[in-house]
Formats: sequence, C-alpha cells, structure tokens
Amino acid sequence: MLIKLIAIGKTDNQAIQRLIDDYSKRLNFYIKFELELIPDLKSTKSLSEAQQKEKEGELILKKVLPSDELILLDEGGKMFSSVEYSQFLQKKMNSGVKQLIFVIGGPYGFSEAVYNRGQSKISLSKMTFSHQMIRPFFIEQLYRAMTILKGEPYHHQ
Repeated sequence: MLIKLIAIGKTDNQAIQRLIDDYSKRLNFYIKFELELIPDLKSTKSLSEAQQKEKEGELILKKVLPSDELILLDEGGKMFSSVEYSQFLQKKMNSGVKQLIFVIGGPYGFSEAVYNRGQSKISLSKMTFSHQMIRPFFIEQLYRAMTILKGEPYHHQ
C-alpha cells in the first residue's frame, strides 16, 4: 500500500522541511510514503474564501483516483491516541486499499466536493496548527504508528 499526504503550498521554513525529510526517510523503511504538494493558488486576493476552497478542492480531487481512500485532516475529525491510530492504519492496510491518501486543506479548509469525496476525517488535535507545522506532526505520527505495529521501542506507554 502507498500512503500519500497531499498538502497545499510548499514548506518555506528549512527547519520544518528538515523534520519532514527526516521522518519521511525513516517512514519509507516501513511503508511506501509520498508527500505531494499542490502549488499555492495565485491572485487569491480577488477570490472569496468559498472560491479559494473550490479551486483548491478541484486541484486536490485531480490527484485522487476513484479507487483511492481519501482521509481529510480536519479539526472536526475523529481523534485517536497513537496506539488507536496505529490500529486504524492496520485495518486500512488489511482492507486491500492500494492507495491511502491523507490531505491537508488550504487556509480555509475543504470545499464541499472534497468533503463529499472523503471517506473519513481525522483530527490530530483540538488546537489549530499552521499548514506547514501539521506536515511534520502528521508524518511523525505515521512513523510512530508503524513502529507501534512492529513492536519497536520508539513509542512509550
């Protein structure tokens, strides 16, 4: 199975990018993982929030195949402990899904079309994080989940 994280915009903070690179490299030891970035929209000052979400939604959905399972990282989503998250991922891996896609929306969230296409929503916290910070947090939790599933000592209870 391939796990993909789709996000809007590049990471311009080098410290954050180093964390992303480090955990992505570690993660690829366990599972095939890709981070796919969709370029920021241009000329957004002339767009309403709804128009911006719509345009970003179109770009997101172009990256998703009909057979993919799409999970939205959304503040209104289900929250897991790290162990529960690892169990959630194990069920997805056992289900035969070829590509599991997680997506981080733009600054205003997701369009209705993206919400309608998503199979589920998860939240990493009740707090709000910047779109750049959520990337290393998500990738680290994915790495943590893989080490939990392998019974390795990275995670402590």
